[in-house]
Amino acid sequence: MVTHDEVRDEVRLAVPATPEFLRLARVTASGLASRLKFSYDEVEDLRLAIDELCFALIGSRGRPGTVDIRYAVRADALEVVGVGNFDDDQTDPMLASFSEQILTALVDDYAVYRDEQGKSAFRLVKRRQPVTDES
Repeated sequence: MVTHDEVRDEVRLAVPATPEFLRLARVTASGLASRLKFSYDEVEDLRLAIDELCFALIGSRGRPGTVDIRYAVRADALEVVGVGNFDDDQTDPMLASFSEQILTALVDDYAVYRDEQGKSAFRLVKRRQPVTDES
């Protein structure tokens, strides 16, 4: 039996820290969310959230280095953790207040922070909503 907190599968992805490669992060999240039977709207919410959090780390132009992303598939949720490996990681990662409002509406939990090694990082959790029979 898989409990809520057990990781069923894990996918790791390392992409250059530039906007054009973040598409891979969105596509991977979408594929895993579909596998978890997330609704179309939940998948789109997750894609937008990945964008917001990745851009919080790399900015609109990108940075020298990579973003390592770990997708942990749970029974009813997808947890995504991204860590920047930047040549110029001097600034604390931050979200604009508008981005915070968006993320609050899109995902169940999120954070932007410095990890134990002092690297810029983010974490999000998106849970699948129970399917209701409205017929």
